[in-house]
Amino acid sequence: MSASGGTKAIIAAFLANTGIAITKFIAWAFSGSSSMLAESVHSVADAGNQLLLILGGRRAKRAADKEHPFGYGRERYVYAFVVSIILFSVGGVFSIYEGIEKLTHPHPLEVWWLPMLVLTIAIVLESFSLRTAVHESNHVRGKLSWVQFVRRAKAPELPVVLLEDVAALLGLVFAFIGVGLTVLTGNGIWDAIGTLFIGTLLIAVAVVLGIETKSLLVGEGANDTDVEKIEQAIVAGDEVERIIHMKTLYLGPDELLVAAKLGFAQDLKLLEISAATNVVEQRIREAVPAARVIYIEPDVYVDPSATAPATDAIVIKGLE
Repeated sequence: MSASGGTKAIIAAFLANTGIAITKFIAWAFSGSSSMLAESVHSVADAGNQLLLILGGRRAKRAADKEHPFGYGRERYVYAFVVSIILFSVGGVFSIYEGIEKLTHPHPLEVWWLPMLVLTIAIVLESFSLRTAVHESNHVRGKLSWVQFVRRAKAPELPVVLLEDVAALLGLVFAFIGVGLTVLTGNGIWDAIGTLFIGTLLIAVAVVLGIETKSLLVGEGANDTDVEKIEQAIVAGDEVERIIHMKTLYLGPDELLVAAKLGFAQDLKLLEISAATNVVEQRIREAVPAARVIYIEPDVYVDPSATAPATDAIVIKGLE
């Protein structure tokens, strides 16, 4: 994911949510609609979430130090996980509570046209925010479906903004329907039902975000396509006889660690192994630019099915 693309989508969402939150609170103050209050809190939570994503992106750029030798790239995952918690608690749980409260104590709306007007404007603004997120995501998702993009993306910002914008737009539609039915029927229960739908939606989105960002926090390796590219890059020349063992791990959205034990010919000298290792590393970086941290352990492959042990095998380890 390009940093500029993600930042552009985040800023667009932040500006939209801030403006929408202000107008929603005004509409709620005059109308007393629980759907409007739930949507107001939702927009405030979303705006705060965008600030957290920006902060996480900046903190992740700090240089590696003695305490964190692999850098701070995973801070972006931490802040994305915090966003899912806020969306669940502040947005979803509050909306459920407000919906139940309105369900047990329904009351008619006042100045009904104001929330309808605000919701209409908010739907338009949120649509533009979602359009920006979709446009920026299309630059990096390639041929992946939207579900695959959300599940496989290593950079959390665009999937988070996408899910937030989709949830916000659907929430606005629920609120519009709830308020509209309340106006038509004069029964405040529809406003409460709309609020409950909003809360359920936010909790569902928060759970999805939490599951996906948890996986990134625990540590994910390269996808199958990149693993294949790395393997092909390693064996592309005649330096390596075979790949004995290899593991990958994302240290951050844009930084992949590759650790491999490679089988070299037994008759190679130390300087020859060193030169061959450098060539292999260069090919890996060209094939997968995110592979910035590479550790290669030269070894001699011994066929485990061989009947006699290879007594003359020389194993050289610890070289990069």
